Amino acid sequence: MTVSSTDMGHGVRLIRFSGQSATQSFSRTFLPEIAKAIDQGLADHDVRALILTGEGKFFSAGADINAFAKSIEDGDAPQLIRDLTGVLHPLLVRMRQSPTISVAAINGACAGGGLGLALACDLRIGSHSAKMAASYAGMGLSPDGGTTWLLPRLVGDQIARRFFFENEIWSAEKANQLGAIDTIVDEESLIESALTLALKWSQWGSHTKEATKHLLDVQSVQDFETHLKHERTLIEAAGTTEAFKEGVSAFLEKRKPNFD
Repeated sequence: MTVSSTDMGHGVRLIRFSGQSATQSFSRTFLPEIAKAIDQGLADHDVRALILTGEGKFFSAGADINAFAKSIEDGDAPQLIRDLTGVLHPLLVRMRQSPTISVAAINGACAGGGLGLALACDLRIGSHSAKMAASYAGMGLSPDGGTTWLLPRLVGDQIARRFFFENEIWSAEKANQLGAIDTIVDEESLIESALTLALKWSQWGSHTKEATKHLLDVQSVQDFETHLKHERTLIEAAGTTEAFKEGVSAFLEKRKPNFD
């Protein structure tokens, strides 16, 4: 099995890319498997958080270069790219819009579309072996996988420009220093640490998580007055939820809220 899903308890599911799904993630064979596993987690109301990780030296190394070479020979390259982005890009949107928290536990190299998958998560935790690369320029391609939208929001526009145009490879330490990786841990504690963060970030009410993610994504493309109206609409909707009733009760009773 190249993509495995394991329930870790407390509403957290671990999705592991192994074998060719880690080394050749973005192919017509393996990308649909990755998308299916993630979509099943997003659709399961008992799953509050997903942890995505890879195997060995790779988190998700991006495209199958041999398939690219064959598509060039066959004159099929544009269609191959359409097929792959047609799966990946809608998946990234679903991840960003879902109340399910996604955590990238980056064990090794993430590049190309695999970088986009990691950046689309709500937070990133890396081992000391983690690496980030775009790799598009060296292949004569322009970026995809949401990387030019997601990375500047984490590290700033000019740092992202240098990353792409200088075809940089970031170590875990550099990615952490710049803000692309939130924290670094030893390899043996990577999944345990990711689980701790997944539980912390996913403990809140469904509306709270979904609305907060949405507001943070749109804040840079709205003027302040429009954004305030947007916030007002969503917090009014929050006022009708069971989570709001529970939060108020817990505050008054001086106890920890339970949003299950």
